[in-house]
Amino acid sequence: MRLSSGLTGGIYLGSKGILMSASAKLIAIKTLHTAIWLFFNVVIFYLLYAVIVDRIDHWFWMCLGLVGLELVALLLFRWSCPLTVVARRYSASTKANFDIYLPHWLAKYNKEIYSVIMVVVLIGMMIRLFQ
Repeated sequence: MRLSSGLTGGIYLGSKGILMSASAKLIAIKTLHTAIWLFFNVVIFYLLYAVIVDRIDHWFWMCLGLVGLELVALLLFRWSCPLTVVARRYSASTKANFDIYLPHWLAKYNKEIYSVIMVVVLIGMMIRLFQ
């Protein structure tokens, strides 16, 4: 398979001539980013549910580990999602939601909203574990 750069900013892959424009790449990144965001919503809201109903089980610890890995990724990329860093190659937009299919206000305050939820989860976890 031969890989070469096209004049339109696309990438030509192999003999089939698959060309992906910068716009198509950004759409793919936005779709993947949104799917990961939805996944982490399930994870975080399971954590919240688990502390509310006192269900600190192996799923809770797995979800907490996933959030921990996400936090490490954010710290390594200077508090920015790695997909945002990649998406910047394909857009000059300064909007908070240029790289994800979310309303602007939610993309802008995403970290603040979910940080508050995670503080509630961690406080709830401590209460449940030490009661």
